[in-house]
Amino acid sequence: MKITDIPFGTTDWSSIEKTEHPGITGKAYWRTCKFGDIRVRMVEYTAGYLADHWCSKGHILLCLEGEMQTELDDGRVLTLKAGMSYQVADGAEAHRSSTASGAKLFIVD
Repeated sequence: MKITDIPFGTTDWSSIEKTEHPGITGKAYWRTCKFGDIRVRMVEYTAGYLADHWCSKGHILLCLEGEMQTELDDGRVLTLKAGMSYQVADGAEAHRSSTASGAKLFIVD
């Protein structure tokens, strides 16, 4: 990721409209900002959320609240708790998220 041509700014995430993204079960609510080619999101997963797709996009993801599982297409399952993060490149390991109790995430991609 190369960050260019973005002046200093602040974001009040509570003022960004939520969009709803249903999973196989549960829902994800995204608050999204774009800064050039960089997408930054505050994402909330409801309890019982399971993503409806495998993702191959690269991300840097920080779990702010709750706990979530990330399943990789090779069968590994990793648990992230508040204060933990992961990073993955575009086209690397396909992954999908789930949570039993809900989670709040900050994601840059």
